[in-house]
Amino acid sequence: MNLLDKINKYPTQLSGGQQQRISIVRSLVNNPDIIIADEPTGALDSKTSGEIIEIFNELNKEGITIILITHDINIAKKAKRIVKIFDGNLEEVDTNEI
Repeated sequence: MNLLDKINKYPTQLSGGQQQRISIVRSLVNNPDIIIADEPTGALDSKTSGEIIEIFNELNKEGITIILITHDINIAKKAKRIVKIFDGNLEEVDTNEI
């Protein structure tokens, strides 16, 4: 995650992207099968958002299920599968229609 030089920093001394990467690292400590990420790119610039999504894609390739909640359709389009909640029901989204 390229954060070793930040080991003695407090969270308030880190950028938003660095804080997000630290959160991902913390979530990996116990080797989870599933990661639930609620708006992990919500407050980030597009470059850092892309880096975070790349990290999630790599983790998914390693066998970790990623459940990512987002309102950003461009982020959602990078997922293998998209579902939405509409009127309390879970609906699969046809990615060819977005």
